[in-house]
Amino acid sequence: MDNIHDFYNKMEKGNIMLSFKGEVTSDLLTSILQIMESKMETLDESPKIKKKVYNILVECLQNLYHHIDEDDVSTIIKENSALFMIKKEDGEYSIMTGNFITKDNVDSLKHRLDKINQMDKDELKDYYKEVLNNGEMSAKGGGGLGMIDIARKSGKKLEYHFDKVDDYHYFFSLNIKVAQ
Repeated sequence: MDNIHDFYNKMEKGNIMLSFKGEVTSDLLTSILQIMESKMETLDESPKIKKKVYNILVECLQNLYHHIDEDDVSTIIKENSALFMIKKEDGEYSIMTGNFITKDNVDSLKHRLDKINQMDKDELKDYYKEVLNNGEMSAKGGGGLGMIDIARKSGKKLEYHFDKVDDYHYFFSLNIKVAQ
């Protein structure tokens, strides 16, 4: 890519509404949500779809912020700790996130996502209530409801992938699709 205009054209052709790469902060999340709220208002979509996409977006960004494993990551990984992109294509929105996690967390996250993906709508609702009533907080301060909530709101399976970075770290990618 020779210039910024080429990059702009590639983003336009890919129907990318917003993308970000870097360190995630609470101020950044606030800014991204304000930008996306404004963008969503200009779209020719039903209020129900706008609300659904926005709510899933909030949950995805909160997951990025709260669940980045930074305990022992290198400066290079920390400075490029997360990716986020939202695009609209073929009658659906895709909300994609990516972040570095430690090797120790891969199996438990995979197990949790697989469990969520095996559930239908009613089972997800019951599981959500079970986790909510359980009252246990994770090490990151959450109750573990985020991924369940994303699956419930999107009505689709959670697409995910783990890429090995080195002996201690993986890059976790999550793609959430929301039909119009």
